Amino acid sequence: MQTKAKRTSKFINNPFDFILCAVVFILLALGIVMVLSASAPSALAEGGESYEYAGKQLLFGILGLIGMFIISKIDYRIYKKFYWPIYFFSCIILLTVLVPGLGKSVNGALRWVEIPGLGQFQPSELTKIGLIIFYAGYLSDHKSEIKDFWRGFIKPLCFILPPIAILYFVQNHLSASLIIGMIACVMIIMAGARMLYFIGAGIAAGGAVGAYLMYKINSGGSDSFRITRIISFLNPWADASDTGWQVVQSLYAIGSGGLFGTGLGGSKQKYLYISMPQNDFIFSIIAEELGFIGCVIIIALFAIFIWRGILTAMKAPDTFGGLLATGITSLVAIQVILNIAVVTSSMPNTGIPLPFFSYGGTALFILLCSVRCITKHIPSWKKSVESNNFERKNNNESNNCSCRNRWTYKPWYCYCQ
Repeated sequence: MQTKAKRTSKFINNPFDFILCAVVFILLALGIVMVLSASAPSALAEGGESYEYAGKQLLFGILGLIGMFIISKIDYRIYKKFYWPIYFFSCIILLTVLVPGLGKSVNGALRWVEIPGLGQFQPSELTKIGLIIFYAGYLSDHKSEIKDFWRGFIKPLCFILPPIAILYFVQNHLSASLIIGMIACVMIIMAGARMLYFIGAGIAAGGAVGAYLMYKINSGGSDSFRITRIISFLNPWADASDTGWQVVQSLYAIGSGGLFGTGLGGSKQKYLYISMPQNDFIFSIIAEELGFIGCVIIIALFAIFIWRGILTAMKAPDTFGGLLATGITSLVAIQVILNIAVVTSSMPNTGIPLPFFSYGGTALFILLCSVRCITKHIPSWKKSVESNNFERKNNNESNNCSCRNRWTYKPWYCYCQ
């Protein structure tokens, strides 16, 4: 009886966050199944086997699970010691697309690196994780400067300019630039920067971009494919056979799904109507085959993932761990929101994958390895509370700290005096 109780206690206090791990496994399994369903017609049309894409996705999913196990044995605090080398590596690796024989251009975008025997991958996927580690380390080391306008707002944002410039001007990769910029802003805000700075900068930047776009649209300028996409976004049905084709077919797929969908494998739009349906527009195939109910379930799973990620960030034992969990959770949350917005024509079309679902072996492998980092914080927090002798609630009744009134210790994100 006592042995059974010990086993139960060990199961409950296991360093794994079982809810988060269960959600990751469910999303991974659903993603591989949907890649198989969505990619079968395209794979056959290309002269391959119907399960070619799904087989590769399954392989990298298994490798990702192995990577999760290996990373679970590494203390995440080690990454903080190398955040400057990681930053420079994250910038330099983006330039590997310029190396002859390695860089590969697809549809006019030089975003991929071809590795013989391993296939191709986007260096920007590694850059996203590298910059999350860098900002977590830098902001935790300069926490005392975060309230200052120049040292806590302008200076941290300057570090994001080199990778964004490379992504935009070299790789022609606006979507990755957008994601990296948003993640950096979220992490700086969570580190304690004043929201007033971001509100002012957002209004100024939004006004400038809006004025430029209005000028180009009203003047009939469509010299850039991005301007063409924005014009198509405003009215995709005006050119449904060309610039609006992908979005229109996506809306057809979503509308055809109804409440319960056409059933797994029952999509019609994946039969070469939607271009490469296993990639960025896989959510429209999900909506068609699984219906509104299936979409709600998948969105709910992502919501649980984000909730557990936020909880992990709040309970992290130190600033670096909290910001690391914040960055990884933001990475998934931002991509999910933007991908669904593009698929439903709520924002202009841009290449943003749906985490765990869109086809991409190396992206899936990197995502699974990074997700494993955030599941080690909760037990560390429990040990940290006991070992570091945080001030207890009953000793802080005279302190006007709202965080200490809510928690039994002062959390890393508390800036109360």
